[in-house]
Amino acid sequence: MLSQALFQRGKICWCRGVLRRLPLFRDCSPLSTQSSSTPSHRIINSDEHVPLKTGTKQIMKGLRERNRASLAQAITLVESVKKDRFLQGQALLSALVHENGPQKTARVGISGPPGVGKSTFIEAMGMYLVDQGHRVAVLTIDPSSSVSGGSILGDKTRMPNLSRHPNAYIRPSPSGCTLGGVARSTCDSIVLCEQAQYDVVLVETVGVGQSEIAVAEMTDVFLLLANPAGGDELQGIKRGVMELVDLVVVNKADGDLQNAARRAAAEYVSALKLLKRKHNQWDAQVHCVSSVNNTGLEDVWSSVEKYFDDVGSESILKHRGDQYRRWMWRHIGDQLLSRFEQHAQKHTTLSDIEEKVHDGVITPGLAAENLLASYFKL
Repeated sequence: MLSQALFQRGKICWCRGVLRRLPLFRDCSPLSTQSSSTPSHRIINSDEHVPLKTGTKQIMKGLRERNRASLAQAITLVESVKKDRFLQGQALLSALVHENGPQKTARVGISGPPGVGKSTFIEAMGMYLVDQGHRVAVLTIDPSSSVSGGSILGDKTRMPNLSRHPNAYIRPSPSGCTLGGVARSTCDSIVLCEQAQYDVVLVETVGVGQSEIAVAEMTDVFLLLANPAGGDELQGIKRGVMELVDLVVVNKADGDLQNAARRAAAEYVSALKLLKRKHNQWDAQVHCVSSVNNTGLEDVWSSVEKYFDDVGSESILKHRGDQYRRWMWRHIGDQLLSRFEQHAQKHTTLSDIEEKVHDGVITPGLAAENLLASYFKL
């Protein structure tokens, strides 16, 4: 079929153009890009680099000095959809990794249903960690409007104490059109935070559901927040999320909800026993916390530390390598779609094809096949 041929041809072409560029790989090179009007791509060799501009060098200097403004500028570069700025962001990432190598950090993904208190929990946990001597970076993802495309980016205002702490950094980002509860560049942002010498990176997703689990593919530990009295919690969260969790934290375990929180925790313990282990060396743990009263936070972090001890550094590094491979293909999909959309806008018969689809003259699938064939010249 044409769709299979397109996939195979695209896969071969892009495999040659994509080079490894994240912390576990020392032969880092930026991603090759060409003008979006042509399907041909120049291959960037391992000994070839995109030169850093003066402004990018200043950002790199600021990152060495733990400057939060420089970190914000660096993340803005990797989030950019403009080709030249995106390439500068990737070149900056490569230069930092070549200079410093991979950093010894803890990457913790946090998800949960709306109203569970994710921001309150993250501020409480973040303040606990900075008091223990850690440097904490928080990457929060705000949902983007499907109508206007805008995002409120208000998570930082819900963490006033942590946002003011000198050893903490909070970066809200829009999810854009990206599915999975994270932004397109979150994986790169994690690496930049580590290169700015933050040893704990907390990633908060837009919410929980069957698709909001991409955070598990970019973090070491996946923590699920749950309500103490939210009805049939297991049905609401679904098996697909439960199979990925390393820690379940029942929040709001205070006041009249303490007993409900204990019952919910017991239900989660029973439910997790029915699921296959995510790691042979680790059984998912369940804790009750009160983010308002700051109780239970020490137990949660002790479990995170025990997770790293039990799973082991070798498994963690292998897990990260697998994640980088999956995110390479995610970058490929994003960029292929972006380039095709720009190509389709220039297609002379695009409006005619769209009109025929609208009138039911041709099917959407056949129209897509025709447009893809013209792009790949198949």
